Amino acid sequence: MNINVFPCGYLQTNCYLVWNESTKKAFIVDPGDVSSDMKSFIKKEGLLPEYILLTHGHGDHTGGIFDLLKEYPGVKTVASKKERKFLNDRKASYGAGGIECDIYVEDGQEMKAADAAVRFISTPGHTPGGMCILMGKTLFSGDTLFRCSVGRSDFPGGDQEALLRSIREKLLILAEDTRVLPGHEEETTIGYEARYNPFV
Repeated sequence: MNINVFPCGYLQTNCYLVWNESTKKAFIVDPGDVSSDMKSFIKKEGLLPEYILLTHGHGDHTGGIFDLLKEYPGVKTVASKKERKFLNDRKASYGAGGIECDIYVEDGQEMKAADAAVRFISTPGHTPGGMCILMGKTLFSGDTLFRCSVGRSDFPGGDQEALLRSIREKLLILAEDTRVLPGHEEETTIGYEARYNPFV
């Protein structure tokens, strides 16, 4: 599987495009804003986006959804079942609000996206229904886990105790060489965070 990152929006959220070189099927993780670079890349490579996967509902991770749905009308949106109310709440999510996904998933649920198996890991704390997405040994961690840092818990719906518990009990148990692709800034690994992250 190929993974390209397209930082977008005023907070430079990492929007990930994951695509299968053989089938040209693709999925998008956390489209925080309209990315003309990503759309140009999709067109150049002849990719077929199937899903938009959301790690959580904050506006800097969802701001490009409606544009992408117009561009690729067959795409299905996916989020945690526990994030449904948050996605609809404009004030709490600091976003457009009114986002109703096509598919809501639960902790441990799996699905095929771009012909790859992905598993959803519930990691509340940054938001009530935040989740991470595991594809093989690649983890899309959203705003749960960063390189030597963790997500904020002082926004509406945040819970620091729940966030740290999510990281310790759900993420740090993964293989040390699991690649961590966060919602902002540079990538890391589970092993590195287990050794050096001062918050966990």
